[in-house]
Amino acid sequence: MYKFLLCWRYLRTRYIALASIISVTLGVATMIVVNSVMAGFAHEMQSRLHGILSDLVFESHSLEGFADPQWHMQQIRKVAGESIAGMTPVVTVPAMLSFQYGGNWVTRPVQLIGIDEKTQAEAGEFAQYLLHPANHQDMKFDLRESGYAEGAEHAPQNPRKELRTAGWVHRRKSMVRQRNYEAEARAIDQKDKPADKQPAADPFAGDPFAATAKNDQNVFDPLKEQHTGLVMGIALASYHDRQGADRFLLLPGDDVKVTFPTSGTPPRAIDDIFTVVDFYECKMSEYDASFVFVPLSKLQELRGMIDPANGTRYATSIQIRLRPGVDANQVRDRLRMAFPPELFAISTWRDKQGALLAAVQMETAILNVLLFLIIAVAGFGILAIFFMIVVEKTRDIGILKSLGASGRGIMGIFLGYGLSLGIVGSGAGLTIGLAFVIYINEIADLLGQVTGHPVFDPSIYYFYRIPTIIDPLTVGGIICGALAIAVAASVLPARRAARLQPVEALRYE
Repeated sequence: MYKFLLCWRYLRTRYIALASIISVTLGVATMIVVNSVMAGFAHEMQSRLHGILSDLVFESHSLEGFADPQWHMQQIRKVAGESIAGMTPVVTVPAMLSFQYGGNWVTRPVQLIGIDEKTQAEAGEFAQYLLHPANHQDMKFDLRESGYAEGAEHAPQNPRKELRTAGWVHRRKSMVRQRNYEAEARAIDQKDKPADKQPAADPFAGDPFAATAKNDQNVFDPLKEQHTGLVMGIALASYHDRQGADRFLLLPGDDVKVTFPTSGTPPRAIDDIFTVVDFYECKMSEYDASFVFVPLSKLQELRGMIDPANGTRYATSIQIRLRPGVDANQVRDRLRMAFPPELFAISTWRDKQGALLAAVQMETAILNVLLFLIIAVAGFGILAIFFMIVVEKTRDIGILKSLGASGRGIMGIFLGYGLSLGIVGSGAGLTIGLAFVIYINEIADLLGQVTGHPVFDPSIYYFYRIPTIIDPLTVGGIICGALAIAVAASVLPARRAARLQPVEALRYE
């Protein structure tokens, strides 16, 4: 009992130990916050990566692709059918996206991806990252009347007002403005021309039958019709202004030109006009700034990926979703054994993003090592304080030993004191760390209001709220590590105190 009483007395009266407690508290709290935020970032990043990349990707080495993807899917099912939940063929090809803004042409490199809207949902979570809510349940390459602002994930200070008129509403207004501008330009041009240079009268004027025949001609009317639908990454069509708000160069309803190579040898460049029908926003800048999706059948037709003799279609890859609980690496290895590696590359979504995921893990490990040094500093503080206590309390130790206290008992006093410092510091750090993690977004908003600058800029991190995940195992490991350092730092002073002889300790008293 005397050991616990002395530990409690030292804990209350030795205010110099408060520095060690504060060091342990700050170290534990910082590690809990950093690990929770890093876990949240990693989870969000992996979710978004996995949202566009299926569990397995079966792809050709060549942009020409492979013939009859349906037959290949049947062969894949023969190898691992019990593990597969869904598959869909895909065509991926580099391309150039061009559109007009402010009278100037804007051209950007993109990855043009042809998908089958009927089977895409079976292999990935592509639809959930589209802006229009109706496309989440029933994805179509059709322009919607309006409603694009309703499904856009955005910060409260960035309402994206321009999206409120996106869709057919925006397309009709744009086409009317364009026609009025062209009519005014023609009127001015005709007014400036001499009379002998005036264009000939309309041959259909005054003839109702000829006018009816003219109206029956197959003429594309942009006020009522759209080109082939296209879904583009939102970063391709927008930018952030100085206030961090989104400004759009394009809106759903506008037309763009896409130039891409054919599948022939050698390939030649072709282009076609598409109508933007929705935006893709997964909050990963690599994808939002480069991915463009079009109907698979249209892309196969334009690239010449349909055999004219028998109608066989080609694809460059097959996206495969596995059943829950299935080991993707095992299925990947089985497929690699069944298909020749010189023709096909088979990889998991983690293989495709291995470098990025490894970088995040390495960053987390380095941060943990650096932050754990804070607790190690507290351990050295405990070591120095305990040695000082041993020197200062030499007489008290001699008296205890002369009264019958054993060396093990004296050692237990200092080990218990070190454990007490660790418990108090870890407990305070746990409370502060968890509270900070729970209210981290509110704290970030408050600091932003005080400093006048956002602490967490969504335009940089592509998240509008700081993601956090509290892992009980990680928190438990941090607490145990802090306690172990506190106890280990008290071992040497405790052994020195235990070895003191009563006669030596009381010689000069």
